Amino acid sequence: MQVSVIITCHNYARYLSRAIRSALNQSLDRKEYEIIVVDDGSTDETRKVMKTYGKNIRPVLLDTNIGLAAARNEGIKAALGRFVVNLDADDYIDENLLLMETIFMNLNSSWDAVSCDYFLVDENEKHIERISGRDKPIACGVMFRTDLLFEIGLYDEKFKMREEEDLRLRFEKNHKIHNIELPLYRYRKHNDNMTNNSRGMNKYKKVLDTKHKTFRKRK
Repeated sequence: MQVSVIITCHNYARYLSRAIRSALNQSLDRKEYEIIVVDDGSTDETRKVMKTYGKNIRPVLLDTNIGLAAARNEGIKAALGRFVVNLDADDYIDENLLLMETIFMNLNSSWDAVSCDYFLVDENEKHIERISGRDKPIACGVMFRTDLLFEIGLYDEKFKMREEEDLRLRFEKNHKIHNIELPLYRYRKHNDNMTNNSRGMNKYKKVLDTKHKTFRKRK
């Protein structure tokens, strides 16, 4: 097993099928990757959507909402792949993402992780803007070596937002994330994006700054 794609979902049933279909429709040999779908205590039709995909996915069912960071950790703990790629339930990926990133990781044994550029898309999947994964990194579409995520302690579950920033800061202390300048991820912009919660984002920015300021002092 080369890759584990981890889709985390909390009340995004309306988008989930698109995310799963994009993961199923990859140019990488289907035997080389698995799709883990983590239902983070959804109260909508998420589990009904998951059931329609049968054995094409590996479900992880959480009875209560434990938060994105903790849900991603549950997916990583269940992963069988050498590499892990996160995919948010409201996003989707280009058919060549897994193949391209796997090639780069396998041919560059010193690489610890690889990201890619991405398109910001609207509700109708119309491309709004191409964005550099190096200049404006996001949590998803990044292929990590699974063992290195365990090495740094996975996601810090205290973070209900900005968990990807905290993970990246800890990861890049000893490891390198390279970027492929190909737009292989699709980041959907809509009214319910977590990043629209400015109060929450500001709160966890302070938590992030305090945590890593403390780390720097210890060093």
